[in-house]
Amino acid sequence: MATFPSPDSVETAFYEAFQAGDADGMREIWHDSAECVCIHPGGERLQGTDVILESWEDILPGMRGVIVHRAQVTVIGGQDLVLHVLRENLYVQGERRGVMLATNGYRHDGESWRMVLHHASPDPEPVPEFPVGGMH
Repeated sequence: MATFPSPDSVETAFYEAFQAGDADGMREIWHDSAECVCIHPGGERLQGTDVILESWEDILPGMRGVIVHRAQVTVIGGQDLVLHVLRENLYVQGERRGVMLATNGYRHDGESWRMVLHHASPDPEPVPEFPVGGMH
């Protein structure tokens, strides 16, 4: 099983698996616990690693080709639990198709950092992709 030395390394692996539609990669990053929680946009609360991974197996095939650019990452740190609050800018064929507000939680299990929380919902007021108005 993969080892992740930091919350940032788990987050990188999470978005790489997401973008590649890689269920095995997704399995590597989640902590194996009944306490893990995932709430997909518009979805119900899923609790427990097995249920969460089943949901990703359904979702990931449709995510191939979606590129996620993370922005405005706020890190809430702790010794063995870290939260990342961010915007996920979703691109398909170079065009931004959506913006999600996400919270990702990571816990250190004594050997590695692992994901324990992912919650995403649509941004009700996404910022424009590029500044609007005149140049001067």
